[in-house]
Formats: sequence, C-alpha cells, structure tokens
Amino acid sequence: MNRFGTALLSLSMTLPAAGLAKADDYPSRPVSIVVPYPPGGAVDGVARVLAATLSVKTGKTFVVDNRAGGAGGVVGSSDVVKAAPDGYTLLLNASIHVVTPLINKNVPFDVVNDFTHISGIAAGPLLITTNPSDKANTLKEFFAEVKAAPDSYNFATSGYGSAGHLAVEVLKGEAGVDTEVVTYKGAGPALTDMIGGQVQLIADPILSSLPHVKAGRLKPLAVTSLTRSPLAPDVPTVAESGMPALEMLSWYGVWAPKNLDPKAAEYLGKVIQDVVTSTEFKDKLTVFGFEPMYKNSADLKAFVVDETQRYSKIVKTAGIKVE
Repeated sequence: MNRFGTALLSLSMTLPAAGLAKADDYPSRPVSIVVPYPPGGAVDGVARVLAATLSVKTGKTFVVDNRAGGAGGVVGSSDVVKAAPDGYTLLLNASIHVVTPLINKNVPFDVVNDFTHISGIAAGPLLITTNPSDKANTLKEFFAEVKAAPDSYNFATSGYGSAGHLAVEVLKGEAGVDTEVVTYKGAGPALTDMIGGQVQLIADPILSSLPHVKAGRLKPLAVTSLTRSPLAPDVPTVAESGMPALEMLSWYGVWAPKNLDPKAAEYLGKVIQDVVTSTEFKDKLTVFGFEPMYKNSADLKAFVVDETQRYSKIVKTAGIKVE
C-alpha cells in the first residue's frame, strides 16, 4: 500500500474515535435552562440556584434563559419541545406545567410524551396572605368576612392554573364562596396589587411572599402544607386555621426535548442527582422556603401522570374554565 493509501486508512481509523471523544465531552458549550416566565418569581429563583450549583459542581456552564410569553409558560415550554434533543436546551418549570394543558385548549404539546423527564428537584408550600388592615387573623375568620360582604373581596393568583390558583379555588369551595380570582402575569404584579389593596387574598410561594410579610406589607394567614414551615414557624397550617387540611405544594422539575441524546440524558441525570441531594443545594433552597424533592427520570414521569389525575379532579370540582 502506498503512503497515500496508508494515510487514508489511518484517517478512517481515527475518525470514529474523534467523534466519540466529542460526544463524551458533553457539555462542551453552555447549557440553557429555559424558564418560561420573567425573572424574579419562584421558578426563576429555583432555576438560578440549580444553574449556579451545577456550574460550580461540574465546572461546566449552565445559564438561565427567561422566555416569558404568558399562557402558563406555554411559549417557553414549546421552545424546548422544538429544540434539538442534544442536551443544550432544558426546561425548568413548576407544577403549572402539568395543570396548563388541563385548562388551556391551545397547548401544542403533551407533558407526558413530548418531553424527556430528567429530574424532580424541589417542592415547597404556599403562603396564604391578606392585607395588614384586614381584621381577620385566621383563614376561618377571613372567609367569614367574605361571606358577610362578598362584593368587597377579590382574590389573586400569579398564574392561571398555578398551584396558588388551585389552592385558592379549593379554599373557596370549602368556604362556600364564589369570589372572583384575578389572574396576574407573575408574582410581582399580583403582590403589588395585594399590597395596594386592590385584591385581598393570595396563595403564593414563600420565596415571593415572605419578604413582604416580614416588612409588614402583607399579613400571613396560613401555609398550604400539613406541617408548619421552618421559615415561618408562627404561621399555622390551613387545618390549624380552622378549615379542612390542605396540602398544595409548588413543585419543580427539569425536562428536555423528547428523544434526548442518551449520553446527555445519562450525564444530566447523574449531575442533577448529585446537586439535588447535596447539602449546598438544600441550604440554598431552605432560604427560599423549599426542600429538595429528588425524583429520577422514571419517577418524575410517573409523578407527572399522578399529578395530572389529581389536578384534573380539582379543576373539575372547582369549575375552572378551559380557556
């Protein structure tokens, strides 16, 4: 064989190895964690903790990419569905990811089958608050006021179909009131109107609500967990507030486009597990009122199926309209 033929043979033998080395180098560029909401809310906060901790632990670059577009996060989530399944575009969303298809007839994806389920990462209760000027100090007292003067009250939610929205609808049903729930595009504007007195009740993650409670701008009534939150130990649970027990957690997960590259799926599954089960991640989440909720790919998918069934019943019972 002449030297030209030998060179070709040598090149052909090295190409597969070079390709394998490149695949094994994932991620070789920044990984985008899409948050389908504006900066500043609970989903954004959890995403930034995850991205920062992943970057430190792996030495790779993970960045938060806010792609707000309304519609319960449908726009940003749709971007992820259409992205290349190479592991460089991920979605971080909350429980509203599962609820939105139940109340929005124009969702262009299936939350079970159109994503690769990567990991469950966090969960936390909601803080139910009212205005400091309100005389009620418990949920039971508050809803007694509402029943006595229903036209004087409006409730708020930071997102149609969010955990906070469902919690308020459940409470309305238990109290026997039909108060309007005003939908806002995010926690920021909802809490601004709460503080201003335009609306009188909201259930929102501790991350966004507690600072206003500590500053005296909002009055806490209850938390939507079965036990009190360590961050707000003086705030009773819904059951302790004189109403039937309610557990409504805001939970968070990571997804990728379906048919994710196996090497990327394996890498992400391992490093996210390492982060979510780490002391550093737990400590950072605790400040926000959340706890780690690790679920592997199969467990997250099963959890999504179960939560879909649970939320379907709540939507039907509460008469939440499909938009």
